[in-house]
Amino acid sequence: MSELKRTPLFSTYKDWGAKTIDFGGWELPVQFSGIKKEHEAVRTKVGLFDVSHMGEILVTGSDAEHFLQKMLTNDLSKLKINKAQYTILCNENGGTVDDLLVYKLTDSSFLLVVNAANTDKDYEWLLENQFGQVEIHNVSSSYAQLALQGPLSEQVLQKLVKNEKLEYIQFFNFKQDVQIGDVKALVSRSGYTGEDGFEIYCKQEDAIYLWENILKAGEPEGIIPCGLGARDTLRFEAGLPLYGQELNEDISPLEAGLKFAVKMNKDVDFIGKDALQEQMKQGIKRKLVGIEMIERGIPRTGYTVLKNGEEIGYVTTGTQSPTLQKSIGMALIKRNFAEFDTEVVVNIRNKSVKGKIVPTPFYKRKK
Repeated sequence: MSELKRTPLFSTYKDWGAKTIDFGGWELPVQFSGIKKEHEAVRTKVGLFDVSHMGEILVTGSDAEHFLQKMLTNDLSKLKINKAQYTILCNENGGTVDDLLVYKLTDSSFLLVVNAANTDKDYEWLLENQFGQVEIHNVSSSYAQLALQGPLSEQVLQKLVKNEKLEYIQFFNFKQDVQIGDVKALVSRSGYTGEDGFEIYCKQEDAIYLWENILKAGEPEGIIPCGLGARDTLRFEAGLPLYGQELNEDISPLEAGLKFAVKMNKDVDFIGKDALQEQMKQGIKRKLVGIEMIERGIPRTGYTVLKNGEEIGYVTTGTQSPTLQKSIGMALIKRNFAEFDTEVVVNIRNKSVKGKIVPTPFYKRKK
């Protein structure tokens, strides 16, 4: 068994009471003080996550944008310097190789932030399809990433940032070389929780300094460190997909409800376009939907969903929502059963438990 990877912040976990787990080959904190407490802190105040396990791939060169237009589903020609974009890597069959963020650093350099477990796969896929004046480097070992999330995030981070007014960084915009205390970092207004917040990319050797100083600065606001457990319940309530559950190489972005990130009319044909166009022409056979349980029971990942005794799909993610206090799930089911308020049955530990199809996201923050 190979040794688990660790982030630059691993040595500080014990100081904060972290309980760690194996997450895709990484030893990461599932919680510090408790999933529900951390979840509530992000929804109502502010929380800090170590997400340094995420992968970073740098694509540069005079043909970098043209190359990425070929590889990614979204339209990079719409992206200006210091803006980020959510996008998809597809295979030829229209399945999802990965979902990711792309940051436009300059006209000829782009930083791709990919899912940790997919970093090597994504890197190899890019290299396999490389053409023109393009250089591709896996720079994950150069970066650490912290996510400061919650309605008080700006208030906390601004205490440490003297050379920028954070209120001017809009959603999915970022600033490079932001001075945070004694170190510089890329600060992006983005996140994976459904709340306002920032993702901070820094050198690995600066991670502990930032972690400790952000937690200290946020003490008056009630900041707490948060783990993967709360990150999962937060993203789930906000209807954000998790690769390996809502997305994989057999699930297309169209089936997962991500059509907004698939631009069929851009100038460059991307890998998987033909298959996705065919799906649109024929109509997708499966659709990702929300389920709210009517009867008592939690729809866990992998549980089957039935209608009139027929298996129509399966649960991709499910939990007892900390915010809504309801048992809810996301499920990939046959499209003709996806109408809102359709009653279905979830097989929970060999018991048939009633639920109904509901809109997603389950939670939207108040602006």
